[in-house]
Amino acid sequence: MKQLLLGAEAIALGALDAGISGVYAYPGTPSTEITEYIQKNRGGREQPVRSAWSANEKTAYEAALGMSYAGKRSLVCMKHVGLNVAADAFINSAITGINGGMVVAVADDPSMHSSQNEQDSRVYGKFAMVPVIEPASQQELYDAVRYAFDLSEALKLPVLLRLTTRVAHSRAGVEGASIHPQNQLNAPYAPERFVLMPHNARRQYNNLLAMQPQLEEHSEQSWLNRLIPGTGTTGVLAFGIAFNYVMEVRQAFGLDCPVLKIGHYPLPRKKIEELFSSCDTILVAEEGYPVYEELLRGYFGNNNIKGRLDGTLPRAGELNADSVALALGLAKKEVMPVPDIMVNRPPELCKGCGHRDLYEALNTVMSSHEQHHVFSDIGCYTLGALAPYNAIHTCVDMGASITMAKGAADAGLRPAVAVIGDSTFTHSGMTGLLDAINDRSPLTVIIADNDTTAMTGGQNSSANGLRLLEICRGLGVEEAHLKTIIPLKSHLAENVAILREEIAREGVSVVIAQRECIETAARKKRNPAAKA
Repeated sequence: MKQLLLGAEAIALGALDAGISGVYAYPGTPSTEITEYIQKNRGGREQPVRSAWSANEKTAYEAALGMSYAGKRSLVCMKHVGLNVAADAFINSAITGINGGMVVAVADDPSMHSSQNEQDSRVYGKFAMVPVIEPASQQELYDAVRYAFDLSEALKLPVLLRLTTRVAHSRAGVEGASIHPQNQLNAPYAPERFVLMPHNARRQYNNLLAMQPQLEEHSEQSWLNRLIPGTGTTGVLAFGIAFNYVMEVRQAFGLDCPVLKIGHYPLPRKKIEELFSSCDTILVAEEGYPVYEELLRGYFGNNNIKGRLDGTLPRAGELNADSVALALGLAKKEVMPVPDIMVNRPPELCKGCGHRDLYEALNTVMSSHEQHHVFSDIGCYTLGALAPYNAIHTCVDMGASITMAKGAADAGLRPAVAVIGDSTFTHSGMTGLLDAINDRSPLTVIIADNDTTAMTGGQNSSANGLRLLEICRGLGVEEAHLKTIIPLKSHLAENVAILREEIAREGVSVVIAQRECIETAARKKRNPAAKA
């Protein structure tokens, strides 16, 4: 049966049909819908699939590796910056290898639609020396996930599946296939593989190096790498979703250029050498970094290669059919101009959001200080950087609010204030708070607890309410300086007084601002079943 699916959902369905026993993930756009689809499709299957959210990407990856160790198939999902968090486990799992099939679905966000940076996860795959799959369409995503699990078990390696925002968040018809049963429990006694003491690690690393010709041969034979023949002297090497743009231009302008589609790495050397030998010029079209353009320039020289490095294609941001057409020396087709009838509207905190009342109280307190820097983190509350609040001054990566505030306090900055959400705190803020407690740093941490992971759609947070208080107590925050407030206008005077007292303190204090996200609260009101 054909279904209309997002690319992210096609991955989820493919993984379910491939017989996964668990999915592990931390929500992050544009990868969130993979796990959500699996969570909503738990019924109707013979065996349950574990699908709750993890505290962060590292814990997700390690749990997925543990499930693989036990012989079951596991899927782990994250956005590109999440792979930075999971990198330690990811790189080392290439050395240990896996048991049950393990696929790492990483959604990159070129043009930074909802991210701090523009990063290409293929670099990590190349670094780890594991197979990387990069499908070009929703149907390919579904088929490729199933293929990736089989490949993972055949090679005993994790397989990285890369997708980008456009293919993750666009829809197309997807035809399903037969359902693979879940693997039986089969945990090996193999400390020589999984105990990475130096003598084992050296042997395993050499084994990984010895496998590289085998990985390349799989790529040579892969259905994801294929040549679309042509007679022109200019050829195109098209990676992932860039293949779609190339084929759109090829059809629109009646081109007959040969196109080598690449969706499976490492590069199929023989296919690429054949393309280069038959063409005078090669355009390398890859979404993201010029990862393989750079490699190929080193191999073939610079004279006959065009791409992002020489400005033929834009160095930053997403590709599209227009940029590919220009790179091939073709003028844009004349189109009707689009009138400028709408003014771009920046994002803002929701009307009635508790963060608004928190920032009003915080601004009132900070306005009395000559130095009033506030270190913040990644979440809805990051919008407090915008007018009319202009309340926060940094947002770098998950958890950096507390550690940057600590470093600034160590440097002598007073006051040092950090704002972090409940989900981000349990993701990567707890260790920073522990450092501050151990150093007795003069630091105030404000945990904006809205009872959910709101920025990505309202997924469950790993801790909120009383659990946050218990965690802070367990880390060593003094009871006298562990406060809770309710961010409402009616509580403004009380909240200002508490914040003023704790921010003035020369020591560690934590203030938890507790008020449920207005969107999830409204959702529960409309659908009482959502409370479960």
